[in-house]
Amino acid sequence: MVEFISARALRQIWRSGGEVALFDVREEGPYSRAHPFFAISLPFPEIDARVFELAPRLSAPIVVYDDGEGFAEKAALRLTELGYSDVRLLDGGLEAYRRVGEVFRDVNVPSKAFGELVESIRHTPSLSAAEAAKLIAENPDVVVLDARRFEEYRTMSIPKGVSVPGAELTLRVFDIAPSPDTFVLVNCAGRTRSIIGAQTLVNAGVPNRVAALRNGTIGWTLEGLSLDKGQTRRFPQTSEASHRRALTAARDWAARVGVETIDAATYDLLLAEQDRRTLYSLDVRTPEEYAAGHIAGFRSAPGGQLVQATDEWVGVRGARIVLYDDAGVRASMTASWLVQLGWEVFVLRPEAKPANETGAPAPRRRSAPTFGDGLVSAQELAARRENVLIADLARSPVYRAGHIAGAYWAAAAHLERDLAALPGDEAIVLTSPDGDVALDNLERARRGVKREILALAGGTRAFGPLTGENPQWISEPDDVYKRPYEGTDNAREAMQAYIDWELQLVAQLANDGVSNFHVVR
Repeated sequence: MVEFISARALRQIWRSGGEVALFDVREEGPYSRAHPFFAISLPFPEIDARVFELAPRLSAPIVVYDDGEGFAEKAALRLTELGYSDVRLLDGGLEAYRRVGEVFRDVNVPSKAFGELVESIRHTPSLSAAEAAKLIAENPDVVVLDARRFEEYRTMSIPKGVSVPGAELTLRVFDIAPSPDTFVLVNCAGRTRSIIGAQTLVNAGVPNRVAALRNGTIGWTLEGLSLDKGQTRRFPQTSEASHRRALTAARDWAARVGVETIDAATYDLLLAEQDRRTLYSLDVRTPEEYAAGHIAGFRSAPGGQLVQATDEWVGVRGARIVLYDDAGVRASMTASWLVQLGWEVFVLRPEAKPANETGAPAPRRRSAPTFGDGLVSAQELAARRENVLIADLARSPVYRAGHIAGAYWAAAAHLERDLAALPGDEAIVLTSPDGDVALDNLERARRGVKREILALAGGTRAFGPLTGENPQWISEPDDVYKRPYEGTDNAREAMQAYIDWELQLVAQLANDGVSNFHVVR
């Protein structure tokens, strides 16, 4: 029988620095409207696909909760079935937590609150959109460094912007702006990566005048200024002289903050203890560098995004983190932020371990059914297409962008309820983008619906041409939070509300009192 933990006891673990993962097993939409500070969004239907990366140690303490929907009990049972030995339910769920702690809106809240705290303590220099536009128009000696992921930059960017994701800034800035007279403007979509990016360069002792673009592309848009679209400008290769300069600056700052650089022997000791203390080994280089060659056991976590969205890679608060980067600069600067975010972080020396894997490692997961045991191939599905119904369990924006013609969208969290709404008595084929979520929920669907249920091997991607036309919804698409800082079709009210929300995070953080953040001056 699964035990309970009170909200007060959970908060005390956070305050003391102990290990615990708190999983919100509702869909992301409800999660984004209210959740505890360190809660990780892990919708119940995605547990099999994601939990082993978020919580790699099976004996790590795990707490799950919902807001009365009934997901938490099922999630706790599934986690126990997967081998987790210390799973507890949050007593009273979200409603009980509200009585003793702050609940927060949005996603990646710890990182965003930390960014606001950094600005308030370090007085990170910034320019308004109007000031930045005037500077760019009148001063030819300005560089605009876009600290987001390249895909976000390509969607929309500030004029003159160059894609330099956050972890790359210190490594690349001396080649992009070799003159100390060049003004360096750092931007993102909203606030956090602009603030952290600009402060990173200040911390590294860059001699240039540096500023964050206040409120990022949102502020630019609200000011009525035009954004570029489809740009492909990326940072250049780093010269040897610039690398030496950046490495010295990064190591000096990391040492000041308290980051420890370790050798192979020390890393092996940490590995030997990972059954008693949760350990994350993360490669903070670009995804392309990681795919070309990486150390076995390390996951790709580009450093800028790791600081911006730590909870997407690291689920157990109080765990250890080891970072790797063959240039040394990116790991050191990323680690310097994670330490201030309250993590125990180490940097593995670039020469410590050989890169002995390429591509993406296979995800750790349970064994899946085989053909003849519930799987149907894309070819078989095409042959039977007129005699089956397809239920797509993708996140709703993914389904909207492209699905198998005629497929219905079903919320995976409400699979038993919503599959019963499908017409007729034909077999139902479950699919998802790569097939994993469909496979993971196949048995649950079979238990809930009295008709033949199959899963598409390889998922929607294996089927062939997709369409965005004629979507058919058998569930309310409340599974995903629409981020007002991504894409180009956001309402002005939503963008302004997001900026207003970020600006009050420091006060809410102080009132909650569980973060253990410490910004080094």
